Amino acid sequence: MTTPPSAGLRERKKQATRAVLREAALRLAVERGPDQVRVEDIAEAAGVSPRTYNNYFASREQAIVSAVTADREARIAEAVAARPAGVRLADAVTEAVVEQYTDTGGHDPRALLLITTRTALRDAFLDSTAGIEIPLTAVIAERLGDTGVHTARVLAASVAAAVRIALESWLRPAGSAGSAGSAGNAEAAEAAGSLGAGGLVVPSGSLPDQLRAALAPLAPAFDTAERGAQP
Repeated sequence: MTTPPSAGLRERKKQATRAVLREAALRLAVERGPDQVRVEDIAEAAGVSPRTYNNYFASREQAIVSAVTADREARIAEAVAARPAGVRLADAVTEAVVEQYTDTGGHDPRALLLITTRTALRDAFLDSTAGIEIPLTAVIAERLGDTGVHTARVLAASVAAAVRIALESWLRPAGSAGSAGSAGNAEAAEAAGSLGAGGLVVPSGSLPDQLRAALAPLAPAFDTAERGAQP
């Protein structure tokens, strides 16, 4: 079935409106501080009504974060699909994730700092990792063939979870490391609890290293799936 030209035009208009809203939200947040930005302010800056704004974003935080993460999930999937067939699938996924999560998209460096140091924005940033699953599932399924649809979904969901874990580790609240004598489980629980406590967040270590470490345990599963898909 051919998509009517009017439907394509409507979709482009929606994408344009979403882009204007998220860029306005980020700009105002950087200029004023996120707590001083209202939905009405974002809508006015974008030239739309607050009602229109609510059709695109569920919260102010979601709009601000979306300016930095926009289309990242699709770009990860596209990067995996673009890798030569001879490249190991686990490597293709890992490099695509690292590449896209270390690309600020040309935004002001203060934008990421803002997101990583405010609890509500940080939570929205972490929640955005769930968006990886659907587009990545399609790409992995294509690579594995018809028999790998269920496996592709499991692998893609695992990648999304691993990325979130890597980001949580990277965005470790100040003081969450605990004392040297603390038990490992207690320390981990304290750090996890602190993620929502509202304290200052200080990115810890190399984000690419954190991502690679979190994704590494998935490599055997990717390898097994690839072997099973071979004729």
